[in-house]
Amino acid sequence: MSRVGTKPVDIPDGVELEIGESAITAKGKLGELSTPVNGLVNTEIRDGQFRVRPVDESNDARAMWGTTRAVVQNMVTGVSTGFTKELEIVGVGFRAEVKGGYLRMELGYSHDIYYPIPEGITIQCDKPTSIKVSGASKQQVGQVAAEIRQQKAPEPYKGKGIKYVDETILRKEGKKK
Repeated sequence: MSRVGTKPVDIPDGVELEIGESAITAKGKLGELSTPVNGLVNTEIRDGQFRVRPVDESNDARAMWGTTRAVVQNMVTGVSTGFTKELEIVGVGFRAEVKGGYLRMELGYSHDIYYPIPEGITIQCDKPTSIKVSGASKQQVGQVAAEIRQQKAPEPYKGKGIKYVDETILRKEGKKK
């Protein structure tokens, strides 16, 4: 039995959750998100809570039960408080700044890297070596943070590159005589 699917999703004040024929839509102070409704689950809103039940006892229906609940929980959290990923740049001369609609990064290459900031995402650089990616969609925030990190992934010998703040880089020992 799904333990995730059995828990209801509490709908906080300031968030509207609508169940349509083809999609579930959440509206809040940070924007609007929607996800398609799967025919393998029944959804309902009762007493300020969103509930999900599988249509039958098939494996696919039971899998979509917990998945649908988790996706809706992320939508509700996203439009009410939002999601944030923090990145740190390690390396001499490595820096980043937001210019216009782009994130400009100097990462030791012969050229600067310009990353276009997608719609619905906010990028802040409080210091030249820190990047904060935030937005309403958990998937989009994670994807943008991963694409930025991919520009110069941390290497294991000196640890130079872009890493998540809570990430630990396993360091390797260099050459021996």
